[in-house]
Amino acid sequence: MKYFRKLVGDKCYLSPISLDDTERYTEWVNDMELGQFMLFTPQVIDMEKERQTLIQLMQNNFVFAIVEKDTNKVIGNCGLHGLSEVHRHAELGVFIGEKTFWNQGIGSEACSLLLDFGFNVLNLHSISLKVFGYNKRAIKCYEKIGFKYAGTQREYIFMAGRYHDLRCYDILASEFESPYVKKIFEYSTSDEAGRSKITIV
Repeated sequence: MKYFRKLVGDKCYLSPISLDDTERYTEWVNDMELGQFMLFTPQVIDMEKERQTLIQLMQNNFVFAIVEKDTNKVIGNCGLHGLSEVHRHAELGVFIGEKTFWNQGIGSEACSLLLDFGFNVLNLHSISLKVFGYNKRAIKCYEKIGFKYAGTQREYIFMAGRYHDLRCYDILASEFESPYVKKIFEYSTSDEAGRSKITIV
């Protein structure tokens, strides 16, 4: 599979999604262990339905494949949804489908790269997310990269015989430090300044 390095971190990079990975995505969305953290658990999704979902996501949102840097293996995806150009906000979604890569810091790095794209390329003011209260690993990840708790929708879903809360988080552009985009532009600016000086001399 061919991937393209749009935003690059130490452990992973974000690439446009490849439809050649549809079968892998279909495996992930039908995995109950993964699905418990998402909204697609009650659905039965075949490859054609997943393919159409991916196409729709790519058309209407800013969605990326998360690719492990050393092996160039796709391990999940992340994206910004419901973007408002007027109010300059969007909602973040992310999942790591390859469970062998859980708890390795790749999810938090992918989220940081996505926030960098949202704040420093799309010029958003705020980015929010929602997470089920029992997803402790994800909550720890979000808080680590700077998301602030914004409230709870109590007893929001009914799964496995009980109700569960939905926790809301957000982060502002002023609270985020760019790990990638600003460095690229700073390098380009200094390089242009250097060439200009040489030309003048």
